[in-house]
Amino acid sequence: MTVLSARRFAWVTTTIVAPWLLAGCNVPKSISAVVPVLPPPPVVAPAPPPPPRVLPVEAEPAAPATQPALSFNPAAVGPLAAMLTYADKLRTLSPADITAEINRLGDPGDSPATQMQLALALAQTRVPADLARALGLMQRVGSNTTSDAQTLQPLARTLAARYAEQRRVEDDRDRQAQQVRDSQRRIEQLNDRLEALRAIERSVSRQNAPAPPPAAAPAGGTRSPGAQ
Repeated sequence: MTVLSARRFAWVTTTIVAPWLLAGCNVPKSISAVVPVLPPPPVVAPAPPPPPRVLPVEAEPAAPATQPALSFNPAAVGPLAAMLTYADKLRTLSPADITAEINRLGDPGDSPATQMQLALALAQTRVPADLARALGLMQRVGSNTTSDAQTLQPLARTLAARYAEQRRVEDDRDRQAQQVRDSQRRIEQLNDRLEALRAIERSVSRQNAPAPPPAAAPAGGTRSPGAQ
């Protein structure tokens, strides 16, 4: 329908057809012939939803023997976040894997990140000598003046304080355990001395016991030859 036909249809509908319909009359054929009968709009069926997209799942390749047990990528998330992730994963390793990680790190040199990694791994061994070494490495990172260490220094100082407290507690525990062992040894020595004194007392008591009285002569015994 053109623009002119649409305007004509609208005028006829509003000025002629509408009053007739409102009056309850049938529309004359002459008018109905002027007004075109529009077909109903076609019913458009909704388009079916697209099928769900299935993404292929790729199996994670097995790590080779030379690959490190933990990944450390500070360029992706930042050095501090990468160090926290490394420490969180380090807690789940077995003692053998921790030893392998310590051997892989080797000498950290002057790298603050490697020093902190090695300190975190050493602190998981529960060995007093390793804890003392971890404390020294954390203190080195905390006192480092390079730009690479500045981001890690708050965490390094916090862990250094924690390691120092842990070392103090373990030293107190070892000292108390040694005191208990010494006390137990002294108790055993006192018991031995007490038992020796008791043995001496029993021996002296037997020596000072009175001699038994002589046996009495039997009645009606034989008389001596010189008796009258």
